[in-house]
Amino acid sequence: MSARLVQVVAVARNGVIGAHNDLPWKISDDLKLFKKLTMGKPMILGRKNFDAIGRPLPGRDSIVVTRSPDFMAEGVFIARTIEGAIILAKALAEERGADEISIVGGAEIYAQTLARTQRIYLTRVEADVEGDVHFPQLDSRDWTENLVGECEKTDRNEHACKFFILDRKPRNPSKQP
Repeated sequence: MSARLVQVVAVARNGVIGAHNDLPWKISDDLKLFKKLTMGKPMILGRKNFDAIGRPLPGRDSIVVTRSPDFMAEGVFIARTIEGAIILAKALAEERGADEISIVGGAEIYAQTLARTQRIYLTRVEADVEGDVHFPQLDSRDWTENLVGECEKTDRNEHACKFFILDRKPRNPSKQP
């Protein structure tokens, strides 16, 4: 069975996911969930997102998508296209026995993979924040949404948040053009 594409993302109420090449908040519970969801799986991310993280994350195969012919980073795989990244991720997932390929941003990578994504692990940050990177708009008719947890605002969580799993609804063949 082929590994499914999933997106792992935290989004503020106003759609912001990033600010000045960094996360616009500090939410420890979300970072722990991110680690749990991505551990042992191939992870596709854009170069700017990789630069923001600053290193390959342990226990995951990082596949960095970049058009820059000069980009090199130790400990990561490099793909020049989304399609190339997905092909490589599927091979790595099969080799590792992973059932999911994690798409972890940024905005352009999310947008380019959304049509092929089968599940979204969505953290809704209960705040409007300043930022310059936004998550693509989702059509609620395409997704079944399930609340699976939440976190309170504490000294380790700058904002309260809710954790959701969004699964793509099956397409109705009779409604296809």
